[in-house]
Amino acid sequence: MLEVGSGMGHLVGQLSAWFEAYGIDLNHWAVNQSKKDAEKASLQTASAQELPYKNESFNVVIIKHIVEHLPDPAKAINEIGRVTEKDGVLILATPNLGSLLKPWKGDKWIGYQDPTHISLKEPQVWLKLIEDAGFELQKVFSDGFWDVPYIRFVPPQIQKLFFGSLGGLQAITGFVFLPKTWGESIIVIARKK
Repeated sequence: MLEVGSGMGHLVGQLSAWFEAYGIDLNHWAVNQSKKDAEKASLQTASAQELPYKNESFNVVIIKHIVEHLPDPAKAINEIGRVTEKDGVLILATPNLGSLLKPWKGDKWIGYQDPTHISLKEPQVWLKLIEDAGFELQKVFSDGFWDVPYIRFVPPQIQKLFFGSLGGLQAITGFVFLPKTWGESIIVIARKK
């Protein structure tokens, strides 16, 4: 299993109990720090756009909230396609420009708040890039509306309860039911053909 953009190593560290786990991140400091939490994982500094692995090396690749930071996300997704074995699984998450409530937030929407988000794209663009890299889409869903407030004069706590409950229910139960437009992030699970 490979986590692209492993950051401080929390996820790759947890998954190393079940997988032979690898993690890469562009931030050398983060890779060094992550070795404390991910002792069993093989970690290195590398670019998502030039993965230092042989073809078909992994049966699971996770890239969460990384592609929007890359100057050439298509190259990274193609690299992931190259290192993923046949029938391997890709899990990708990125901000959702197709979110129903994004227009309510305008330029204050969460995806626009990070100046390093240089590659925000509509969901259909991400899905095409994933398919073009040799993957077949299995599930496409969202994480719910959690970027409160959406409505002026309504306390954020009430909005979190109202808008966030479906995403919370999905996270707690593990039952994926939120359509791709019903959240701040789009999450894709795809299988390599």
